[in-house]
Amino acid sequence: MVVTELDRKSRKWSEIIDEIVRIEKKVFPKHESLARSFDDELKKKNSGLLYVEIEGEIVGYLMYSSPSSLSTVITKLAVKEKFRRQGHGEALLKAAIEKIRSKRTRHISLHVDPLRISAMHLYKKLGFQIDTLVKSYYSLDRDAYRMYIDFDEE
Repeated sequence: MVVTELDRKSRKWSEIIDEIVRIEKKVFPKHESLARSFDDELKKKNSGLLYVEIEGEIVGYLMYSSPSSLSTVITKLAVKEKFRRQGHGEALLKAAIEKIRSKRTRHISLHVDPLRISAMHLYKKLGFQIDTLVKSYYSLDRDAYRMYIDFDEE
């Protein structure tokens, strides 16, 4: 399994984005999906996308954005249903943490639905802690935990 960072200059940019948008539409409810604006989101200077490809098929991706040099937000993490529980999400998250940390970022955060137990376990396993419950984050009846990792100065 190889985690690859999407290169803005890649000849396969459109093909990769199209496949990720298909995954996005299947995994996330319409009101949570970035499918319509994925290309625009990734063209922003401080954003990035990592993906896992197996035998030519993109099976998962992670998108992040750095609003400042000290802080990064993981905005999306998704794995196709038939490829879940095989370590792809963990590989994406580990690669993202390593990449973000190498930029001397001090803080990584993300939001997760408290009902997504397996996602919560993965985040905790890799060092994320629950910061707070954000009421009505996803919709009026769906909250989210804000989770984070802080890195010590080295």
